[in-house]
Amino acid sequence: MERIFQKINTTMIEIKKIWLTPTEIWVQTADGRQASERFADYSSLRDATPAEREQYTLSPYGIHWEHLDEDLCFEGFFQPKTAR
Repeated sequence: MERIFQKINTTMIEIKKIWLTPTEIWVQTADGRQASERFADYSSLRDATPAEREQYTLSPYGIHWEHLDEDLCFEGFFQPKTAR
């Protein structure tokens, strides 16, 4: 599922687009940078069905799955990742 948004301003990141793949959630900034987070790194997202993963809402700071009790901040997508 792909969603395209009006400008979402965060502390320093302007998100233009969010989309899901079978294994990750991706974001694209207004300046074209892309980053992802793996569902496997979050137990609630790893164990969720694709339909449950699509039931997210947005805030100026990130993505929230109310029924999964999970939040990902946009800034975290662009932070260095530890070894997986």
